[in-house]
Amino acid sequence: MQKKLHIRKGDTVMIIAGDSKGQQGKVLLVEKAKSKAIVEGVNLVSKHTKPNAKSPQGGIIKKEAPVHISNLMVVDGTGEPTRVSRKVDDKNEKLVRYSKKSGEVIK
Repeated sequence: MQKKLHIRKGDTVMIIAGDSKGQQGKVLLVEKAKSKAIVEGVNLVSKHTKPNAKSPQGGIIKKEAPVHISNLMVVDGTGEPTRVSRKVDDKNEKLVRYSKKSGEVIK
């Protein structure tokens, strides 16, 4: 059974450790098995490519590399990084994620 993660695709997150510390971006992909996520515009690496149909020139391409989930924190509506918890919503009896710092529902 795979572990439940606090990060989802589409979340805005802040990097809290590593070379890209302090940067924010949107989560493009979450790899549950590896506990990693790819964040838009963060942790860029240079990839050398041969000429092919997609890029006839070839050369060096900047690409996002995965970041470990433990180095990410969700950014709530106020723009502050926060811990995330879950609770049952009063209105429609569904489980929702909320910010531990401000108390507001995330998405």
